[in-house]
Amino acid sequence: LRRSSPSPTTPASSRTPTGSLTGRRTGTVKIWDFAGSCCSLTLSDHTQVAWSCAFHDSGDFVVSGSLDQTAKLWDLNTGRCRQTLRGHMDSVNSVSFMPYTNVVATCSGDKTVSLWDIRSGLCQQTLYGHLNSCNHVTFSLKGDMMLSTDADGVVKVWDVRTVSERASVSVGPFPVNRATFDPSASCIVMPSDDMSIKIYDLEEAKVIGELKGHEDAAQAVLFDPSGRFMASCSSDGALKMWSY
Repeated sequence: LRRSSPSPTTPASSRTPTGSLTGRRTGTVKIWDFAGSCCSLTLSDHTQVAWSCAFHDSGDFVVSGSLDQTAKLWDLNTGRCRQTLRGHMDSVNSVSFMPYTNVVATCSGDKTVSLWDIRSGLCQQTLYGHLNSCNHVTFSLKGDMMLSTDADGVVKVWDVRTVSERASVSVGPFPVNRATFDPSASCIVMPSDDMSIKIYDLEEAKVIGELKGHEDAAQAVLFDPSGRFMASCSSDGALKMWSY
């Protein structure tokens, strides 16, 4: 399983977080100032590699996930860890904020997805169903649906309101590294280790398109705010722009 760099997140002001490996046993989160082209803050509390991080919509908080089996909530105004979310039994591979809420989703090598209340630091719900390590978790723009991917090439769509599985899509045997909803949340886009990017229609319950062009594992995809274009990156070192 290839481990990719954290996916781009919409920046608050001129800052964006990145999970950074600064040694075999040390994981840090760095906040970068675009205007000054420099690191403005380094957050250090994880004991192992930090794989993933995401901004809260307010821009005041960042959550990070680590190989040390925890997720951490950071206060950017003080530079301190506000909460440590414990409960996973393996690496926390991906983290995501539910839009405009105090809820964080995490997914782990223990094959589970969990929802947390960052105010209390308590786990609200744990979702089961994956049979292999979970690579990535993300929400739809409305926050009513959630995606999780795993190393078997399975993508699960979860209904957040009923906390239940809405659909399960298998495009294996290669891992699906990350997945995202299109802006309408009617389709999901899945980059895979087989070098392709598959588009799945939730209403029709089938793959309706496949984008090919990368020469190694497709690692991540991201839509522009208008929804007209999509960017993809790959282990081949290429960044591609697609009309959607």
